[in-house]
Amino acid sequence: MNDPGIRFESFGVSHPGRVRQLNEDRFLMAPRSGLWLVADGMGGHDAGDVASSCIVAHMATLGVASSAPDLRARFEDRIGRANAEIRDIAEKRGATIGATMAALLTFERQFACLWIGDSRVYLIRDGRITQLSHDHTEVQELLDRGVITAAEARVWPRRNVITRAVGVDEDVAVDMQLGHIEPGDVFVVGSDGLTAHASDFDILAAATDAQEPEAACKMLLDTVLERGGTDNVTIVVIMCRDAAALAADVPRVGLRHGE
Repeated sequence: MNDPGIRFESFGVSHPGRVRQLNEDRFLMAPRSGLWLVADGMGGHDAGDVASSCIVAHMATLGVASSAPDLRARFEDRIGRANAEIRDIAEKRGATIGATMAALLTFERQFACLWIGDSRVYLIRDGRITQLSHDHTEVQELLDRGVITAAEARVWPRRNVITRAVGVDEDVAVDMQLGHIEPGDVFVVGSDGLTAHASDFDILAAATDAQEPEAACKMLLDTVLERGGTDNVTIVVIMCRDAAALAADVPRVGLRHGE
């Protein structure tokens, strides 16, 4: 359930990029459930598309929760089921299969950002951008420990090596960031194919300049493809509108002056 004072407008796009033939990314938008999600099949491994599709299929059964804790519990149940199914498929194939995942959950005016791997969630508020998720990658761990600089991280040879993914371990560890939604907030959920070519400034500019989620997605996808599109790219943009202000802007049709 979402606060009737907030209206969510969202759009998503997924593209294989300019180098890869197969798109192993998947996304899900389920505003009635309060869920927007991106799953990115692990590159360099078998059946990444199977793993990301499995996550989306389970999350599509989320339904409508009765409370924020209920919504998170449903989410954790589905991600656990997806993890088990992916591991079962991997065992039968004798291969390593997995996917990263980033999601936004909303209930009334509360939100939860949940992630595993290097797909990301951003929040744009009052002209500023904040990365809510924190990458599960080798290079991020080196940055956190102060071993390398941000400039070194951008060209680090193992910068794409992830340390967590759905389907890899028996127990799936999901990180979470909680917060409250304000009218005017914009959330951007994207696979690493987006952030490989678009900076935080690019994401902020698209979310700020575009009036609609579809336009913001198109601007960001164009940026990624113009800069090489070396990976699959998936972008979901969610704009949180003030419902009362939108209602006040609706013109009254069919009334003559004085009525």
